[in-house]
Amino acid sequence: MPDIARIQREIAATGCDGWLLYDFHNRDKIAYQVLGMEFGKFTSRRWFYWIPARGQPIRLCSKVEPHRLDGIPGEQRYYLSWRELHESLKGVLGPAKKVAAQWSPDCNIPYVSIVDGGTIDLLRRLGYEIVSSAGLVQTFQAVLDDAGYRSHVEAGVRVQKVKDEAFALIGTELRAGKTLTQYDVQCFIQRRFTEEGLTNLGERAMVGTNEHPADPHFEPTPENARPIRKGDTVLIDLWAKLDAPGAIFYDITWCGFVGKNPPAKYLEIFHTVRDARNAAVKFVRERFAAKQKVQGWEVDDVCRAIVQKAGFGEFFLHRTGHSIGEEVHGNGVNIDNLETRDEREIVPGICFSIEPGIYLKGEMAARSEIDVFVTPAGTVEVCGAEQQDLVLIDV
Repeated sequence: MPDIARIQREIAATGCDGWLLYDFHNRDKIAYQVLGMEFGKFTSRRWFYWIPARGQPIRLCSKVEPHRLDGIPGEQRYYLSWRELHESLKGVLGPAKKVAAQWSPDCNIPYVSIVDGGTIDLLRRLGYEIVSSAGLVQTFQAVLDDAGYRSHVEAGVRVQKVKDEAFALIGTELRAGKTLTQYDVQCFIQRRFTEEGLTNLGERAMVGTNEHPADPHFEPTPENARPIRKGDTVLIDLWAKLDAPGAIFYDITWCGFVGKNPPAKYLEIFHTVRDARNAAVKFVRERFAAKQKVQGWEVDDVCRAIVQKAGFGEFFLHRTGHSIGEEVHGNGVNIDNLETRDEREIVPGICFSIEPGIYLKGEMAARSEIDVFVTPAGTVEVCGAEQQDLVLIDV
C-alpha cells in the first residue's frame, strides 16, 4: 500500500500539482513499484492513477478491466471508448497545471522516460504542462533506508572477499603449472557468490585479459576463453547483492597484472583512472561539506577532466557512474554528462558508482570502480577497499 501522505509531501516540494502514474501492457515497472503493486500481471488496457499534491487520489480504469487498481486508495472512475478516456483524463486532472509523469526532456534520463509520446501529446493538448518525475522516482526508488544500506555493506564484505580469492586463484593455479582461463575465473566467482549467499540475478562477472576488456562489456564464454599467462593484464568486474528481498547491490572493478613488472602504459592508464576516481569522490565530499548542491553531470565533468588532461579522453567510453539499488543499475541519479546530462541532485540516501575507464582497443584497458553512499547526515562514504595500486600476481 503506497504512503499517499508522504508521496503528496514530495510532490508539493517539487512545485507540481500532482503525479500521474500510467501503464499499458506492463510498460512502466516504476509505477507498479511506487504503488506497491505486483508487476507483470495480465494487463491489456490502459490505467491511470492521479496523486494530486493535495486531496484524494483518483483511479481511472477501463470498464473491461475495472478491478486493475483495486486495493489502492482513491476515488474510482471508469472509461470505455477512447473519447470517454480523453474526457475522463481531463476530469481527473481538473484544474492542475503542472503534471509530473515518467518522461524526460530529450530522453536525457532514459530510465524514467517511459510514457509514450502520444500520451504526452494528449496531455499537452488537454492543456497540461508535463514535467519529469525523475526526482520523485529517485526519492521513492533510489534513496536507501538503513536496512538497505546495511545490506549493501554486507554484500560489499562478501564481494571483496570473492574478488581477493579470484586474483589469488590465478596465482595459485599458474604457479602450479595448471591451465586457467578467463571463463574458469568467472565460473569460480559465480560459484563463490552462491556459497556466500549472494546473487547477481542471472548476470555474470566480467573477467578479461589484455585487449579483451577494451570492450567495456566483454563477456568471457567457453568459446572465447583463453589461458591466463604471465605478462597478462587482468580486469575483474563483479557485482552482487545478498539473496534476500530488498537487498542492495555492490559493484566493483579491480585491475591486476600477472607478474611483477607491469608495462609502463598499463601503469599510466591505471593511475589515471585511479586519480580520476579519487578526484570525483573528493569533489562530492567538498560539496557536501560546504552544504552545496551537487548534480550527477558535475561529478562526471570533474572525473572526465582528469582523464582528458592525461591525454586519454577519447578512450573514456562511458559515463563516470550509475545509480545502485535493488538492481545494479538503479533509478537514481547517474554520474553522467556524456551519454546523458543528468541534472538530478545527489541527495542523502543515494548510492552510486564511480568507475572511470580507459579502453585502448586491441591493446589493454583499465577501470577502477567503487561504490559511494551519502548518509542521511550528509557524510560521503565509500564502502570497502579502494584500489590504489595494481594487484601484482606472483607467478
